[in-house]
Amino acid sequence: MARGNRSLNSSSSKWRYCNPAYYLKRPKRLALLFIVFVSVSFLVWDRQTLVREHQVEISELQKEISDLQNLLFQVEELNKVHGGTVAKIDTKGKTNKSAKEVSDDPVDNQRRDKVKEAMLHAWSSYEKYAWGQDELQPQSKSGVNSFGGLGATLIDSLDTLYIMGLDEQFQKARDWVANSLDFNKDYDASVFETTIRVVGGLLSTYDLSGDKIFLDKARDIADRLLPAWNTPTGIPYNVINLSQGRAHNPGWTGGESILADSGTEQLEFIALSQRTGDPKYQQKVENVITFLNKTFPDDGLLPIYINPHSGTTGYSPITFGAMGDSFYEYLLKVWVQGNKTSAVKLYRDMWEKSMKGLLSLIRKSTPSSFTYICEKSGGSLTDKMDELACFAPGMLALGSAGYGPDDSQKFMSLAEELAWTCYNFYQSTPTKLAGENYFFHSGQDMSVGTSWNILRPETVESLFYLWRLTGNKTYQDWGWNIFQAFEKNSRIESGYVGLKDVNSGVKDNMMQSFFLAETLKYLYLLFSPSSVIPLDEWVFNTEAHPLRIVTRDEGGVVKKLNEKKQKPFPRIGGRKEGRTG
Repeated sequence: MARGNRSLNSSSSKWRYCNPAYYLKRPKRLALLFIVFVSVSFLVWDRQTLVREHQVEISELQKEISDLQNLLFQVEELNKVHGGTVAKIDTKGKTNKSAKEVSDDPVDNQRRDKVKEAMLHAWSSYEKYAWGQDELQPQSKSGVNSFGGLGATLIDSLDTLYIMGLDEQFQKARDWVANSLDFNKDYDASVFETTIRVVGGLLSTYDLSGDKIFLDKARDIADRLLPAWNTPTGIPYNVINLSQGRAHNPGWTGGESILADSGTEQLEFIALSQRTGDPKYQQKVENVITFLNKTFPDDGLLPIYINPHSGTTGYSPITFGAMGDSFYEYLLKVWVQGNKTSAVKLYRDMWEKSMKGLLSLIRKSTPSSFTYICEKSGGSLTDKMDELACFAPGMLALGSAGYGPDDSQKFMSLAEELAWTCYNFYQSTPTKLAGENYFFHSGQDMSVGTSWNILRPETVESLFYLWRLTGNKTYQDWGWNIFQAFEKNSRIESGYVGLKDVNSGVKDNMMQSFFLAETLKYLYLLFSPSSVIPLDEWVFNTEAHPLRIVTRDEGGVVKKLNEKKQKPFPRIGGRKEGRTG
């Protein structure tokens, strides 16, 4: 009789299994009982621990697969150069590759193509209705100069067009930069926004293409921004008139400088000094860090307002969201930009202090244990997190490699937990798009605070880093879901718009320039091989403009880069694409 059909109805058969002597005579059954006991113990083990360990194993396996795919891709590249089909180089120094040169997942290819088509739709709408202006208002089919008429969307999009291989669109934009871009405007510009979008966009495109017109234009606008740093402390004013050079702070800050606005120019101005050989740009922005380091707190957390005359930080919030975020991001990324040498160790040391402070702001929601970053005012914490703070998972993942094994795993795990929270910012609304910020209440997990969505990139940025650094394709799936939500709710015939309310889905009338610069670029790279903008050769500024990593020598002496080594970056596709939309 089969073992599973034995009768257990008799009294003796019911109770004999409770007698220890029964098992002592039957060691095989004792072993089986032990196995059952252990199995049940595992089943009742804390579910989150099991899930986390399972995800780590999957991540390690997928990372190995990703590494093998990248190795295969590199072998194919070498084969084409040595005996195979040699990639054609045109007279402008661009590499025109065929689609067959890229060996990756067919699903990734399809998703990447969809993102590329979305970029074409956004770009062609801008080109048709707002050419040369800062931003497109898709519903009214008109342009608006949100940044003084500097062509913000066009400049922000240059490197995205280049990376995606949209040559025809890129060339037209390049010609506008060469012939029409004029910075001599009687306009009070944000030093921060102009630096990250315009200086960063131009320098990135120079690094990618090798076309010197972009470097010349970057130097022009940077020279107009420099007087903002002429303060007693070196902490810059945050607003400057581009034609007259008058600098000041916004009235609504009470004359104070904003932390993020004052500490998010280092990558761009250091890169400009390296590419021009002129140290003045680097000196201005590094003086800020030197000054702040003199009184940098043990927890590395600074309030969002700083007096540019005295350097004092008054009573103001501490946050990894609006007005604080990218200060901490750049402490890490200047270290990466300098190739992690002793010349940039100060930045890493300050960043690690700040990460100790970040740990003190971490809380978990109930009942679902979503990990989130609180804001701090004085000695009290507020259970609120901006979507802007969703850059932090990517930052933590990128910085985790600089720690020893234990701390590295701790910060990577924190990055993954925060990314799950940020993804749920999207998944928890009817439109599957995130609100601007969220509040956490005991027993209720998260709820939307400010409910608009303006096409922000921070969550997909972190998904990009986590996929690159773990190989876990779950992050690609999350990103795809977010992209589909944008397609469903934000795409209209004349571009992409934000939502006034993520609950109702009511649309606004603005296509933010960072949607093309960041959101679509990170989504495209999320579905591209790791050899496209590899993280050991490039560092992204806070507007997603990649800058080449340049090793910093001891003492930080600026040396002009050899222009002959400024090779154009090869892309996945080099063919010309037709317009859509």
